Amino acid sequence: QVQLVESGGGHVQPGGSLRLSCEASGFTLDDYAIAWFRQFPEGEREGVSCISSYDGTTYYSESVKGRFSISKDNAKNTVYLQMNTLKREDAGVYYCALTRGRFIRTCPPTTSPYDYWGQGTQVTVSS
Repeated sequence: QVQLVESGGGHVQPGGSLRLSCEASGFTLDDYAIAWFRQFPEGEREGVSCISSYDGTTYYSESVKGRFSISKDNAKNTVYLQMNTLKREDAGVYYCALTRGRFIRTCPPTTSPYDYWGQGTQVTVSS
């Protein structure tokens, strides 16, 4: 059964760092793209980052460029999101999601192309 499991969330002060993990099971990352989304308390869900196994394409939202980095370890079937210099506005529930087919070439930041979602991990940033 296909599963995505996030971990690594927690509480940090502004300027701190966290590393999120998304472990996939039931498939390999060879022909898929994995994206990170975050949902704010207001309910808005934003595409944060994405990495494609097809051609190495990556995506970062403008709000996190230079601070976040995405990577994957195919042997461990895991995608990571390193988050540095965290800001209060980065707080929310972070989800990993999987897309396949034509979408893996573009790493779209919208939710509709993604077929599978993890349960989410909470990130809190406050003094």
